[in-house]
Amino acid sequence: MLRSRLPFVAALAAALALGACGSDSADSAGSGDGAAPTAAANAFPVTVAHKYGSTEIKSAPTRVVTLGLSDQDAVLALGTKPVGAVDWFGEKPFGKWPWAQPLWGSNPPEIVGERDEYNFEKIAALKPDLILAQYSGMTKENYATLSQIAPTVGQPAKYADYAAPWQDMTLAIGQALGKEAEAKELIAGIDKRFADARTQHPEWAGKTAAVVDPFEPGQYAVFAGSDPKAVFLTELGFKIPDEITKLAGAENATVVSSERLDLVDVDRLLFLSGDPTAESRVKADKVYAGLAVAKEGRATFLPYEEPPLGGALSFNTVLSIPYAIDQVVPILAGGNNK
Repeated sequence: MLRSRLPFVAALAAALALGACGSDSADSAGSGDGAAPTAAANAFPVTVAHKYGSTEIKSAPTRVVTLGLSDQDAVLALGTKPVGAVDWFGEKPFGKWPWAQPLWGSNPPEIVGERDEYNFEKIAALKPDLILAQYSGMTKENYATLSQIAPTVGQPAKYADYAAPWQDMTLAIGQALGKEAEAKELIAGIDKRFADARTQHPEWAGKTAAVVDPFEPGQYAVFAGSDPKAVFLTELGFKIPDEITKLAGAENATVVSSERLDLVDVDRLLFLSGDPTAESRVKADKVYAGLAVAKEGRATFLPYEEPPLGGALSFNTVLSIPYAIDQVVPILAGGNNK
């Protein structure tokens, strides 16, 4: 789904007042709804660099708010339950995904915003001692406001918003939690799973692939190489055509009409949709039907939900990737175009 750039919402004075209290009392806040982390005793203070500078975390965080769309997964994987999180797919994230729901247990987070629109008053009321915004489009103004509430770690500096590799975001989160070694172990484990899949399927090496959301009749969102869904395929050995990423520019996708479906006449094509009628609609598109990828049955249609295969590819986190590998790799290997 396309990234939306939502306008900055100024924080209320009351939120800043609450934030000051939250920052002053962070050490005495306790774990609250969050699980107390087991960070290395000598890990703090730690300084984490990001897009807007660097942030010092003086002691092990216990009340973490995640503002990146998928940041909560890495935090959960490292043993901490965020007390606040943002929404993405229109439902509370802890209630949807099989890879994360068991880790939330009976302590769901407070929803403090949606995508890049944050409720500063709610965030401050949670008295966080760490705010994370890795997979986000957090603005400099947002960062300035949030930093008055608690130490805030913004998105990686070396990449455009929403374009940082999952490894970089996981490592930054691990550093902020005082669990850098554990984060590196998680990353290494998943890197090995991808390497194993590439070894098992050498035929995928260098083959072209594309990921498309046919969101409206005759309209297709084609995802750039930096989008998590495309990254999943490249880590399996596939290659996203350069022209797709060039057309997307700074965005995570380019929207094309049927006339430009030549862009996705690739070796392996993935369609992701939440619309159960999407497959029949796409197959009825005369331009698509004329492509070699369609004629030769090299396209696969996957739902975002039920089962949440597209959801797992969209998150592309240390929790969702193993689920996606287990579910999607056999489909790709079997050449199933259903």
